[in-house]
Amino acid sequence: MQGTGGSHTPVLVNEVVKLLVLHDAGLYIDCTFGRGGHARAILQRLGRRGRLVVIDRDPAAVLAAEQLAGEDPRVQVARSSFALLEQLAHAAAITGQVDGILFDLGVSSPQLDDSQRGFSFGHDGPLDMRMDNESGFTAAQWIAAVSTRELAEVIRAYGEERFAARIARAIVREQALAPITTTQRLAEIIARAKPVWEKTLHPATRCFQALRIVINDELEELKLGLRMAVKVLRSGGRLVVISFHSLEDRIVKRFIRDESRGRSTPRSLPPRVAAEGLTLKRVCGPMKPTVEEIARNSRARSATLRVAEKLL
Repeated sequence: MQGTGGSHTPVLVNEVVKLLVLHDAGLYIDCTFGRGGHARAILQRLGRRGRLVVIDRDPAAVLAAEQLAGEDPRVQVARSSFALLEQLAHAAAITGQVDGILFDLGVSSPQLDDSQRGFSFGHDGPLDMRMDNESGFTAAQWIAAVSTRELAEVIRAYGEERFAARIARAIVREQALAPITTTQRLAEIIARAKPVWEKTLHPATRCFQALRIVINDELEELKLGLRMAVKVLRSGGRLVVISFHSLEDRIVKRFIRDESRGRSTPRSLPPRVAAEGLTLKRVCGPMKPTVEEIARNSRARSATLRVAEKLL
């Protein structure tokens, strides 16, 4: 789907709309607007009284969102991290009134395809990796300051890379010789440092994922965003999350599991008391794209959809 600064094909779009939009006059939040693929599909499902709040921290995505808002008065735009969802809802006086919230996690196609953003090693570009490229430190700046030990820990934890220590030593050694400021130089260093390559994965993929996660604090932001979403939803409102790697999906899965179990209580207590603290019920998931969708959009292959509904 076309949008300012590139195009993006939304993943699992029919499933998202069907599971998210239960009321055509409802109020919904798209926490990761990107280029508006899911947002436009939601708007098609909404009636004239429906409303959609879209959030993104990427300046290019916000520009695309503002263009959409100019075309459709049902759309309201907020430039922000979704970790601030509760504050945004409070400022808009919609806390407890939202019918559904969507998180489409990870990097959008325009971000990956724009070499100047530094998310991909497919084309050489500055080693940036910031979701909001107007604030914070770049991946190049972080690498210049990090220790070998911390770098190895990040690559191991966020990239699930078994050669993390070896790669970290190589990066720090090369950084000492000359600053690492481009994506291709970093990818080449990683590739040389890995003694074994996975058959279907570029040798730098896991490390680039790890760096992106730490630069944008993605996993902590996700944990905060999920907690905020439960507070903002009305009773019966839907939480819909698309994740693209195991670290994200594990957080989403555990969050829904924990919120649907309630607080730990002795077995001797009555069921009513034991059930206190439940905030969600699981609706469905994990749901994966069909073979046909993956054939049309190869970037959909790692997507996982999970859905929950607020109880209280």
